[in-house]
Amino acid sequence: MSKMPRILVVDDEEAMRESLNDWLKEDGYEVGLAAGGQEAIDMVRDEPWEIILLDLKMPGMNGLETLKHLKEVRPDAEILMMTAYATVDTAVQAMKEGAFDYLVKPFDPDEVEILIKKIVKHKELILENILLRKKLEEREQFDEIIGKSDAMQQIFELIERVAPTDSTVLITGESGTGKEMIAQAIHGNSGRCYMPLIAVSCGALPESLLESELFGYEKGAFTGAEHTKRGRFEMAHKGTLFLDEIGDISLKTQVDLLRVLQQKEFSRLGSEESIEVDVRILAATNRDLEKAIIENRFRKDLFYRLNVISIHVPPLRERKEDIPLLAKASVRKCCLELNKDEVNIAPSAMKLLVDYDWPGNVRELENIIERALVIGGGKEIAATDIPFRGREPMRGQLPKSLKSMEKIHIERVIEEADWNISRAARELDIDRQTLYNKIEKYEIKRG
Repeated sequence: MSKMPRILVVDDEEAMRESLNDWLKEDGYEVGLAAGGQEAIDMVRDEPWEIILLDLKMPGMNGLETLKHLKEVRPDAEILMMTAYATVDTAVQAMKEGAFDYLVKPFDPDEVEILIKKIVKHKELILENILLRKKLEEREQFDEIIGKSDAMQQIFELIERVAPTDSTVLITGESGTGKEMIAQAIHGNSGRCYMPLIAVSCGALPESLLESELFGYEKGAFTGAEHTKRGRFEMAHKGTLFLDEIGDISLKTQVDLLRVLQQKEFSRLGSEESIEVDVRILAATNRDLEKAIIENRFRKDLFYRLNVISIHVPPLRERKEDIPLLAKASVRKCCLELNKDEVNIAPSAMKLLVDYDWPGNVRELENIIERALVIGGGKEIAATDIPFRGREPMRGQLPKSLKSMEKIHIERVIEEADWNISRAARELDIDRQTLYNKIEKYEIKRG
């Protein structure tokens, strides 16, 4: 404790109260006096008393009864019982009810001082442990991001330094590594945290839709524009705009985006009026933008505008020490969502999780944990509850129809791409419009 504790003396004998008052004040303590149990309870309810010297034998409400009430009102107060009738029974009973220790009357000032110093040391250790535990928790978690690996610790430090600024940040990493969570952490720890964080999944929208999503449109700007609509830039005014999968936008949209970043203004589709915006830009991609620049698929000037601060999130297979932490956190989260009692992960199951390469990264891990909790009915997640998505189905489980096989394959690729249509189209080696047509043809729906 950084300051002298406040001590309350509770005794029906005035001479004892006054003696303790003089001793304790002489040692520099702030002292309060109560002549009975109810008075003590009222005083503790009104003011914080860290240490209470409580007489066991008092008329009306005795010491043990008073002790119970005091612990209910202020559980963290340490109580020293005082008694002239010291027996094993009363001492054990007092300790059971939460007393720190007891003093046998008559006692001298040195005894009291020794016990009070013992209490002070005890409370300091408790506070130290709380702070240490908090520090360890902070080391393993930043907002909702979890990780104790060196790579994640560096990311936590970078978020702390970058968040208070207005610098543009480019977050890179494979799909499912938690890029959006990093963007949320940056926004949440910035001066813009009370204003909106608006996210746009650039890869999930065709070029025409993306343009209207970003900049909005006026009524009558195109067929179907029956009313004026604000774009994401307007919605994010004074806040943050998160452009996910920025590497998938077309060259035309890149030009429009660059103009907004340079001039801090834009026009809605179908309007010539300029709208000024104050927006911080965070962008993310799972693509190699420098390679895309060489292949003339991404503008170099836009890359430099976005890449003021770079945060790279390593894949889960490169930080396996984070897997147990992430798995346990996923269990807690899923059990809460599924309204189930929290379960453990069996060592054999945890070994499977740690040994797996996780091509879908953290998102795949969360899905596997949720599936294990839904399907497994035991008190812990067993190894048999973890069938990885990468395992091939048995031959007898495959459909005969080529159409059905194509639908299953497209569904799987889209899901693995987390419905990033551009990336899924590249994986399937078809263009985006062909993929959109097949999604409509097979009536494939998200989830």
